[in-house]
Amino acid sequence: MALLVQKYGGTSVANLERIQKVADRVAESRRKGNRLVVVVSAMSGVTDGLLKMARELCKDPSEREMDLLLATGEQTTTALLAIALQSRGVEAVAMTGAQAGIVTDGTHTKARIANVTPQAVQSHLKAGRVVIVAGFQGQTMEGQITTLGRGGSDLTAIALAAVLKAERCEIYTDVDGVYTADPRTEPQAKKIGEISYDEMLELASTGAKVMQARSVEFAKKFGVVFEVRSSFNELRGTMVKEEAKSMERVVVRGVSLEKSQAKVTLVGVADRPGVAAKLFTGIAKAGINVDMIVQNVSLPTGGKGSKPQTDITFTVPREELPKARKFLEPFRRAGWVKQIVFQEGVAKLSVVGIGMRSHSGVAAQLFRALAAAGVNIQMISTSEIKITVVVDEGMGAKAVRAAHREFRLGGREGKR
Repeated sequence: MALLVQKYGGTSVANLERIQKVADRVAESRRKGNRLVVVVSAMSGVTDGLLKMARELCKDPSEREMDLLLATGEQTTTALLAIALQSRGVEAVAMTGAQAGIVTDGTHTKARIANVTPQAVQSHLKAGRVVIVAGFQGQTMEGQITTLGRGGSDLTAIALAAVLKAERCEIYTDVDGVYTADPRTEPQAKKIGEISYDEMLELASTGAKVMQARSVEFAKKFGVVFEVRSSFNELRGTMVKEEAKSMERVVVRGVSLEKSQAKVTLVGVADRPGVAAKLFTGIAKAGINVDMIVQNVSLPTGGKGSKPQTDITFTVPREELPKARKFLEPFRRAGWVKQIVFQEGVAKLSVVGIGMRSHSGVAAQLFRALAAAGVNIQMISTSEIKITVVVDEGMGAKAVRAAHREFRLGGREGKR
């Protein structure tokens, strides 16, 4: 019998009616002889509701207690789905992330999986039960409940698929696959039949909300092939897998937009060894997620014997801007930085494709398209298969449509 790992997101289990439909799908798969591990998210809106209640009590609640609170959302769905399956005559058991053997480090709210010890899951599978696991959560070696960050249920599913050596991992969501752009922004976006881990990782890390980036990285590391598909129909989705030679024919696979970003510029940074290292090491320890970094050319500050200075600009999620302000202000007071400029209301537009490795001129093509659309570029960052630019958030949708048209992504996949 095939061992399958299925993950159902918040919209797929948003209410009791949808939980019943998921139960029907799982029961049908079980009747076909499959062994099943099912990972579920909290019901849509539950996590946000818990966050709101906590912040009404305290503006800055303890991260340890927040993990304990937020973990209850997935546990509720897990128990409800198990009950629904049992009512259909399907033997099922609900488990927390800790009970399923998800061991994490001690970083509350953004924990990383350190190990998976699936003996309890395997025991239930051997007994013929469907195992329902609460996603998004785990437990430290010391017994502290932790959560894996937004989208962490994807990571739970991929990790279990890897350690259990599942035949397939199916990620069920409210869309029927990965698209060339967000269809809500670009109506001409098309579903992609298959995509490489690297392309999916870049899209996930630059605004595509279909998958969590860390889960894609985990899948690539352990060779877990997975399919992103809809829980609302029976259509095939998008397969995420190892890169194939034929994939290189498509120069640009997709366009993503990451909103709610902020830009931080450190003006007059002392240009000497160790300064940037100290700044960014501290930023990392403060848990601030820095993405694009641009350093300007070093310039002398004035007269004879003056020391050179430079400007450094980087982006952070807008929600982490208060934390960045708090951390960086002491550096300004200590004279390490002359001035700090914080700018909200920016977005990151990315075009991604492994075909860029063997095709030149993609950046120039993108820049021309954005210029023609009247979109100003504030920052540029490139990698082997990705070009990212920072633009005004208000121009983000326009930029997506311009890039999508320029690379003809609305036609049949691969057409150029």
